[in-house]
Amino acid sequence: MAVLNVNIDHVATVRQARLTDEPDPVWAAAQCELAGANGITIHLRQDRRHINDRDLRLLKETVACKLNLEMCMAEPIVKIAEQTRPEQVTLVPEKRAELTTEGGLDCVKYKRRLATVVKRMHKRGILVSTFIAPEKEQIAASAQTGCDAIELHTGMYANAKSERAIRRRLAELRAGKDFAMENKLIVHAGHGLTYRNIAAVASIEDLCEFNIGHSIVARAVLVGIRQATAQMIELIEKFSP
Repeated sequence: MAVLNVNIDHVATVRQARLTDEPDPVWAAAQCELAGANGITIHLRQDRRHINDRDLRLLKETVACKLNLEMCMAEPIVKIAEQTRPEQVTLVPEKRAELTTEGGLDCVKYKRRLATVVKRMHKRGILVSTFIAPEKEQIAASAQTGCDAIELHTGMYANAKSERAIRRRLAELRAGKDFAMENKLIVHAGHGLTYRNIAAVASIEDLCEFNIGHSIVARAVLVGIRQATAQMIELIEKFSP
């Protein structure tokens, strides 16, 4: 059965809107864990627009479940990961002007750099996942460079409007998952997943974990992050094979 990692970046986004000290993403992480989250995901961006170095340091000290650090492959960020040693890093593309991560990492184009980063993370005992489109060439490159896992980009499914388009995107995710497993990769999924669209993806066999952030934090404004996390876990468990 798949489990939930809660991305708490947008808790920090609210804090940074006023450049103050609340809401604290470290407190939010504790509430997510109390609700049953299997992991906490954060993205330390180069511009520090939400999560910052202090957050990463304290979360590493306080998170009892998995700490998953989303990061680009820029050298300063790679060095921070080596020093902090989260349980897992998920390598993502990063553009300074984007609202959120746009598209998956091009593992084919950056294969040499990816192999180097994977090797460095493994030396520190850190699991490595790549955030990629469900495309065979990207999955193969992830496997060939020594990654432990991939996170399938579910954004195209989340943005699909017609039933036909939704079925096509789900088929792509299933095929990507199957090919990844053939290549001995653990399979995660995330991006654009909400309480309204999680059911069909959660029903895909052999997906191990989901990384979900914005929808949970948005609901948390109304019901609290502990209840919002519990509600998403309930849906994942309900529809997981």
